[in-house]
Amino acid sequence: MPLFPMRKIVDPPAPPPAVRLVVVGTEHEGQRLDNFLLRVCKGVPKSHVYKAIRDGQVRVNKGRSRADVRLASGDSVRIPPLRLPAPGAAAPVPPADFPVLYEDAHLLVIDKPAGVAVHGGSGVSFGVIEQLRAARPAERLLELAHRLDRETSGVLMVARSRKALVALHDMMRESRGRKHYLALVVGDWVNDRQHIRLPLLKYLTPDGERRVRVDALGKPAHTIVTLQRRYAGRYSLVGAELRTGRTHQIRVHLAAQGHPIAGDEKYGPDAVRAALAAQGFRRMFLHAHRLEIPHPVSGEPLVFESPLPPACRALLDQLEHARP
Repeated sequence: MPLFPMRKIVDPPAPPPAVRLVVVGTEHEGQRLDNFLLRVCKGVPKSHVYKAIRDGQVRVNKGRSRADVRLASGDSVRIPPLRLPAPGAAAPVPPADFPVLYEDAHLLVIDKPAGVAVHGGSGVSFGVIEQLRAARPAERLLELAHRLDRETSGVLMVARSRKALVALHDMMRESRGRKHYLALVVGDWVNDRQHIRLPLLKYLTPDGERRVRVDALGKPAHTIVTLQRRYAGRYSLVGAELRTGRTHQIRVHLAAQGHPIAGDEKYGPDAVRAALAAQGFRRMFLHAHRLEIPHPVSGEPLVFESPLPPACRALLDQLEHARP
């Protein structure tokens, strides 16, 4: 019986990317062009998207546009042939569900765990918002209303409508609402209530790491600190209310008073972090405990609370029963 050589079956090559014209829907009314593109062109590196905008390859209503332009419903956006993931390809971001504190048609409030970034970037491939979108593919819009540091846990708001997102961003920018945190600081905090008003300036270290310092050239920042409990002069549990929302504000303000947050790898002592790790505590003790804010659409007063995570409660229990 004659033998015939077997031919290897090769999948046809994927069609090259092509120019697309996308009409902006009402759910993206008021969104920045760059954020719109990053959402529509999932999987495309940010650098490619921004280069396409700079080079004039992206057009809004047939005209060149800047990355920060706000889109209107009905706008036509020309998207150049950026290389996108193949249709039907497995999502590169693992979906995740987070404890839900509140949810309606306009707003989703979750309890963010420590150690998870709120979004991808700066060496992090994905964060909370990308995982939420992967877990809720039918959602028309999911956008961060504000941010928490990667090592900070607690209340995090996500907008589910464009109207809510714009309103929440305005509230955050105008410091409306009350944001309360709990922090364990190194040392014996003295004052029962203290206002810290120190300007903060962002800068980069020689290694390119983002940091913040107290500097007269910085932006005004205001934190109200209240003493909750002392632990044998070694640590103090404090409440911190943000009256402004600067990057790393609570961390830098407390460190500037000589009381850095326990476990803070950027602004706290290495020896304290190592000692806490030996006790089994391997995070920064900063928790977004309570948020009071009007509903972004109805105006109804809302209060969200997140209890201290088990790791934080366990550390306080250890300190409570530790020998002086």
